[in-house]
Amino acid sequence: MSDQHAEAARLLWGPHPKPARGPRPTLDLPRIARAGIEIADSEGSADVSMQRVAAQLGVTKMALYRYVPGKAELVALMVDAAIGPYPTAEKAHGGWREQLEDWARQLIAVFSQHPWTLEATLGSRVMGPGELSWMERAVAALDGTGLSGAERMDAAVLLVGHVRGITQQARAAGPVGKPEAQLGAILGDLMQAHGEQFPALAGALASAAQSEGQDQAWEFGLQRILDGLAALIDQRAQ
Repeated sequence: MSDQHAEAARLLWGPHPKPARGPRPTLDLPRIARAGIEIADSEGSADVSMQRVAAQLGVTKMALYRYVPGKAELVALMVDAAIGPYPTAEKAHGGWREQLEDWARQLIAVFSQHPWTLEATLGSRVMGPGELSWMERAVAALDGTGLSGAERMDAAVLLVGHVRGITQQARAAGPVGKPEAQLGAILGDLMQAHGEQFPALAGALASAAQSEGQDQAWEFGLQRILDGLAALIDQRAQ
């Protein structure tokens, strides 16, 4: 583990040394993370810096360094605080499919609220207890299905990938309409002009328009992933 990863792990997981005698600390890690999240939510993660967060908190940058050694560790704290622990207020209900469907819908809401976390969660990094609690919940939902531990983890990763992909499309599309709606409109215009070159695509778009089957990439993908898992679980039971 690199020194940077080791420091991120310490900040995320502890132990956190008790402050020595002297003036009472003016900051704490949750407050620092919230300040960074406020900046990232409103302006994007590129505008997050130790200087900006220090100014947001009303302290000097050197004072902030007493708590967090650098931006990488700051972002690690922000990610875990923004994603937060999986909601446990409500008792798990339904079978594995209902649980995973609810899990995926809650996760896409989190990523949609904090889209900067998409980039911040790429690459090799240390995950915090909040983020890992989501994986724990997804894997636990598949307990007793006959799937191996590796398959249950892969299922969780597959669902996360779908959530990330749809959220990324929405972010790229901007505030005007759904990404699938924009894509459908563009393709529709192209098919009007060049449909004879792409008869299968033109026919599919026409059928989707008549049946109101467009703009469903999120729901369609989620249900097909769950269908695939159901088929595999049934296979294991034979």
